[in-house]
Amino acid sequence: MTKAFLIDFNRCNGCRNCQIACKDEHCEQAWLPYAEAQPIIGHYWMNVKEKTRGQVPVVKVSYQPTLCTHCQDAPCVAAGKGAVYQREDGLVIIDPGKAVGLRELVDACPLGAIYYNEELSLPQKCTGCAHLLDDGWSVPRCVDACATEALLYLDVAEIDLSKAETLEQTAAFGPRVYYLNRPRRFIAGLVFDGTINEVLIGARVELLDGEGRVLSSVRTDDFGDFRFNQIEPAVYQLTVFSDLGTRTFNVDTREQDRYVGDIDMTQSG
Repeated sequence: MTKAFLIDFNRCNGCRNCQIACKDEHCEQAWLPYAEAQPIIGHYWMNVKEKTRGQVPVVKVSYQPTLCTHCQDAPCVAAGKGAVYQREDGLVIIDPGKAVGLRELVDACPLGAIYYNEELSLPQKCTGCAHLLDDGWSVPRCVDACATEALLYLDVAEIDLSKAETLEQTAAFGPRVYYLNRPRRFIAGLVFDGTINEVLIGARVELLDGEGRVLSSVRTDDFGDFRFNQIEPAVYQLTVFSDLGTRTFNVDTREQDRYVGDIDMTQSG
């Protein structure tokens, strides 16, 4: 049965247990015929990437566990001159006995998940802990170490592919690492009455697309705050309605999430 990794952004808290477990399993320890030892520094066969989003005072941090995506049509297999192969369970393995000197494999991976061991003159990457699976383990070490179940190792048939996504870099190659709840953009702000310097509770805020169609509507909370979550990168129109009047803004989220600041409704026009 073909296996795959499923990673949930909503569950990952950035503890890096998966990253540490990978190091613990592979550094200073060869697991032949699948891998020579991973160097202590410089290699991240499991790499938790951290991204800070938004602007003060509304800042969010997301974490993305990133590893070889074990592609069905892996470009490293095509470039490997017989030194890279795929197992029946879907794991892509660089044969350490055949890959010596094949530095070009590093550039063959569009995700940058293959590293070059200068000491051994050997390209290396995640093996999915094939040695453990062959020894009876049901999951790789990184999955076993995940306390929040943000990282799972499942039969592909168990994954709802209508909700899961893959990374753009490897999407064309049939990757077997899927993500749930991948962060989109957000727009946030605060609405207040500048005359009395008090927040406005329950003010209506609408989000419109470039053609003026209302996409979503929210009310400010008890602190005057509002937020639109999981929206696509685009230019939007933001309209705020209150008893003091109406204010409209254009908000560009194509490059990053946006905090639009404190909106004084006494400045309506």
